[in-house]
Amino acid sequence: MNSNLNFDFTVNKENNSIRIKREFNANLELVWEAWTNPEILDQWWAPKPYLTKTKSMDFRENGSWLYCMISPQDEKHWCKADYITIDPKNSYSYIDNFCDENGNVGIKFPNSHWTNVFSENGAITNIDITIQYENLEDLEKVVEVGFKEGFSMAIDNLDQYLEAQFMLRQQNKSSK
Repeated sequence: MNSNLNFDFTVNKENNSIRIKREFNANLELVWEAWTNPEILDQWWAPKPYLTKTKSMDFRENGSWLYCMISPQDEKHWCKADYITIDPKNSYSYIDNFCDENGNVGIKFPNSHWTNVFSENGAITNIDITIQYENLEDLEKVVEVGFKEGFSMAIDNLDQYLEAQFMLRQQNKSSK
């Protein structure tokens, strides 16, 4: 991981939100695909040693992503992202919930409203994420269970994926 890349994680208890600003050493097209393609999401979304497995994904407004995070003990934690808005290669928003394997939302854990905004500056892609919670109690619960640490591990997985893609593209260029 390139430690020179910006990573800002801010919890705002006044408006019940988390804001994450992160730079990636990759072009916008590759980063956008990594966040919107289920085969790629399965490679990085869960913090190690967990794995992600997509059951279904319909990346469009009013579509959804149904996936589970699988523990080393093979425990499955199902989640569902219901897409609200999508502006290709610029932004998308969704409601994130824990659910059962059929996508039926449970109430044991708070839902959150994510807005992901992408921008490119040369070879660097920036993502500005705002995660909104209904109330302070929900926000504090997510922070207490280690969201920052888990999300940071997942982002490290994404860095490794992007670096591997960069190396693969370099090898392909040099073999031509």
